[in-house]
Amino acid sequence: MTSPALQLDNVSVHLGGKLIVDSVSFRVPAGGIGCLLGASGCGKTTLLRAIAGFESVSSGSVSLDGAQVSTPEKTLDIEKRRVGMVFQDHSLFPHLSVRDNIAFGLQSLTAAKRAARVDELARLLAIGDLLDAYPHRLSGGQQQRVAIARAMAPRPEVLLLDEPFSSLDVELREQLAREIRGVLKHEGVTAILVSHNQFEAFAMADEIGVFKGGKLLQWDNAFNLYHTPASLAVADFIGEGVLIDGRAVGEHTVETELGVIDTRQIQDFNLPGTTDISLLLRPDDVFHDDASPTKARVVEKAFRGAVFLYTLELESGKRVLSLAPSHHDHAIGEPMGIRLDVEHLVAFPKLPVV
Repeated sequence: MTSPALQLDNVSVHLGGKLIVDSVSFRVPAGGIGCLLGASGCGKTTLLRAIAGFESVSSGSVSLDGAQVSTPEKTLDIEKRRVGMVFQDHSLFPHLSVRDNIAFGLQSLTAAKRAARVDELARLLAIGDLLDAYPHRLSGGQQQRVAIARAMAPRPEVLLLDEPFSSLDVELREQLAREIRGVLKHEGVTAILVSHNQFEAFAMADEIGVFKGGKLLQWDNAFNLYHTPASLAVADFIGEGVLIDGRAVGEHTVETELGVIDTRQIQDFNLPGTTDISLLLRPDDVFHDDASPTKARVVEKAFRGAVFLYTLELESGKRVLSLAPSHHDHAIGEPMGIRLDVEHLVAFPKLPVV
């Protein structure tokens, strides 16, 4: 069995005597793309810097291509790790052209090989017509493409990207994330992305680690994070959804305000061992149905082109979310028929009322 390109085993990092990263373990296979996802200040950038060698680990180990590069006892020099880094602010050299920025780390190559590598990356990243321009003439998206090309040019073992799209507007972020994913896959580059934007993470990464308070809550693919979150904290951070009360009646039946659910029809459903439970409902679990006897009052709605995202209030006052085709245009305050159509459902022990 081949070694993963990147492996972390129980890595902790202290800064100024304070624990910032707490016993994190994960691995990324060669050519894989991982993402550290979490809110600002959760420790994900500190962990990225520890992988790069800018920060020391206080426990555990970081390994690249099967060799330990960071332990509490020893730290391999940054320049010997063959790690590329792309920063949030691009960090391009303003006095160098795009061509020379990309070629900056290729001084050991012959002029012909250097030029060939620059041309190859320029073609992959669609910046071939910008090679003679200078950074100040480029848009934010163009600057980020150049920064990624420069980091990829020396063919690093691992490419680390720290919030690389955060200065761009939301639509451009996701578009560029998908494009960069295609380039990384074409080159077979192993990469770790740091982001606070889940849609950016979904667009780019094979596997995503949800971070909170310095801890890695779950390392999984986007589908599993959305449909089978390991904890309430992950469920709350990933996607849109609400918790509704449920009561387990027998082995395969759960009663809810929205009706009875036969759990035999649901993939990988597990009761948490208690009678009173909380169920995570996503907007795509709550279907618009004018013929349904179950009604909810529209309290908010957001137009998203093909669909409306409705916020609906049940008789109890509890609110749920529902996606409905946008030709079903219900007014605020209007009752709307709904029914559950659940293929994935996650249950947690009901939280005590405080």
